[in-house]
Amino acid sequence: MPRFAPHPDRRPAVVSGASSGIGAATARALAGLGHPVALGARRARVCADIAAEIRADGGEAVALPLDVADEDSVKAFTAAAEDAIGAAEIVVSSAGDLSADRIHDLDSAAFLAQVQVHLVGAHRLVSHLVPGMVARGRGDVVFVSSDVVRAPRTRMGAYVAAKNGVEGMARALQMELEGTGVRASIVRPGPTSTNMGLNWDPDVTGEVLEEWVKWGLARHSSFLRPSDVASAVAAVVGAPRGAHLSLVEVQPEAPLEQR
Repeated sequence: MPRFAPHPDRRPAVVSGASSGIGAATARALAGLGHPVALGARRARVCADIAAEIRADGGEAVALPLDVADEDSVKAFTAAAEDAIGAAEIVVSSAGDLSADRIHDLDSAAFLAQVQVHLVGAHRLVSHLVPGMVARGRGDVVFVSSDVVRAPRTRMGAYVAAKNGVEGMARALQMELEGTGVRASIVRPGPTSTNMGLNWDPDVTGEVLEEWVKWGLARHSSFLRPSDVASAVAAVVGAPRGAHLSLVEVQPEAPLEQR
C-alpha cells in the first residue's frame, strides 16, 4: 500500500503576481497541466487577458484583483478564488517588485513597502489558505525567492532583506508542516528577464550592472525566461507525494562558447 494517496488529477492553483513575469508564466504552466488557476494581481485587467488566453487554449482560469500589501484584498481574493475553482491544492507566492536604491538612500517607508509585498504579502496568502490545506491533509505552497539570499546584490537592499525573510519563514513553515501532508517549497531564481526593474532610469541600470560585475555577480549576459522558472515550480508541485523538493535554485545557462 502506498504511503500517500496520489495527487488528484485536478489541483486548484492560486498564483499571486500573475499579471506578468514568473507569476503569469506559472499560471500558464499549471493550467497547461490541467489544473484550474486563479490569477491574482493589482493589474486585474491584465490578469483577465491572460486568463482568457488560458481558457482559449482549453484551460480553466479566473482572474481576480489582488493587492498582497492589503489584508482585506488578500482575504477577499482567497475566498473568491476558492469559490471559483475549488479548495486550493497549490499556492504560488510570486508577487513583488524592486527599486534600485542604496539602503542608506532609501527612506523607511519605501523599505517597508517592499517588505510588505514580498514578505508580509506571502504570509497573508499562507494564513488564509494553508489552514484549509492542513485540514485536508495535502497541498503545495511555493515561495518564489531569489538568489540574492545566497549572494546579495547592491542597490537591492530592501529586496534582499525581504527575500531573506521569505526563505526564513518558508524554512520554519516546512518544519511546522512536517507530517501534515502539506509541502512548503522554495524556488530560487537567478537573474530573470521580467518586468521587474524596467522602470529604472537607464543610467541607474548601467550603474547597477557595473556594480554587479565589480562584485562578481554577473558571470555572463544570459538571463532566465519566466517560463524557465515556471517549469521549476511545476516540477516542485508535480513531485510525487512522499517526496519533497524543499529548495530548487534555477540559474541561467551561459551562452555557448565559439569553438
